[in-house]
Amino acid sequence: MLQRLLFLLVVFSSSVFAEEQGGLEWLEKMSRAMKELNYQGTVAFMKNGQLDTMKYSHAAKNGVEQERLLSLNSPMREVIRDSGKISCTFKESQKRIVNHRPVSQSFIIDLPQQISQLAAVYKIVVSGEEAVAMRPARVLDIQPRDDYRYSRKVWLDKQRLLPLKIEVYDLNGAILEQVVFTDLSVEPQIPFLAIDNHEGDMDVQHIHRVQSESFDKIPFQLHNLPVGFNKVFFTRMSMHQSSQPVEHLLLSDGFSSISIYLDEKTEDMEVGLQNVGSVNSFTRIIADSQVTVLGEVPAKTVEYIAQGITFN
Repeated sequence: MLQRLLFLLVVFSSSVFAEEQGGLEWLEKMSRAMKELNYQGTVAFMKNGQLDTMKYSHAAKNGVEQERLLSLNSPMREVIRDSGKISCTFKESQKRIVNHRPVSQSFIIDLPQQISQLAAVYKIVVSGEEAVAMRPARVLDIQPRDDYRYSRKVWLDKQRLLPLKIEVYDLNGAILEQVVFTDLSVEPQIPFLAIDNHEGDMDVQHIHRVQSESFDKIPFQLHNLPVGFNKVFFTRMSMHQSSQPVEHLLLSDGFSSISIYLDEKTEDMEVGLQNVGSVNSFTRIIADSQVTVLGEVPAKTVEYIAQGITFN
C-alpha cells in the first residue's frame, strides 16, 4: 500500500512539474514574439473603473524596438517607447515630455528578462482555449504561491504567440486591470517613427534619469521582504523644497513592482494605508523621516514591508 502511494505521489508530482514547465515555455515564446514581430491593432485598457482605447503598434528591426500608443479619445496623446527613452505628446496642449531612461518593458504587459525566475513565486499552467478578437488563444493561468501578489491570466494567440488579453485579479478574484486587443495584425514591416523635438510651438520637457547608486548605499534594512522580490535600482534625488534627498528603491518579482520612498517628514503627510484603484501604499514615520511603500500588490504586502524597515 505504501509503495502504491509513493508511486502515485511521484506520478502526480511529475505531472504537475510538466504542466508548470509547459506554462513557462509558452510565456518564453510570447516574450520572444513580442520583441521580434511587427504588429499593430486596437487595444483597450481598463483600470480603476476607466476605459481607454488606443491604437497600438510595435516595430522591430535588428534587435531594436519601437512601441507606440495613440489615443482615440480626448485627451489626445501619443506615447512612444524607443531604446533609451519614452516620449509622451499631449496634442491639445502642445506639450511633450521626454523621459530619458532605458525601458525594456512593453506597454501591454510587464515581463522579466529571465522568465524562469517566475517559477519560484508563480504557478503558470495552460488552463484552456478561448477566442479573443476572433483569434484562437491559449489561456495561461498565473497563480501566486502566496498572497503577497496578485493572480493573472494571459490569453496567448495560438498562431503568432502574442498576448491578446491580460487580466489582473485581486485576492478575492475580482478584476483589477484588463488589457484586451479588439483587433490585431502582424505585418512584414512597420516603419519606425522619427520624433522631432523642435517641431512648431511644441513645449518640450526633458527628464533625465537619476544615476542609479550602489545598493550598499541604501540607508535602511528590509526585514520583511516576501520571497521573489529583488532589488532593481536605488536612486537619490535632491529636491529644492527639502534639505533631505528623496531616496527611491525599486523592487520587482518579475510581474509586480514595489517602490520604497524615504523622504523628509512633513506635517500634512497621511500615515497608514492608502488605496487608489489597484495601487496600495503604506506610510510610516521613522525618526525624522517618512517611509512610503507602494505598488500594484495587495495592501498586506506594502504594510508588511513597511513595518519591517529599520535604519542602518
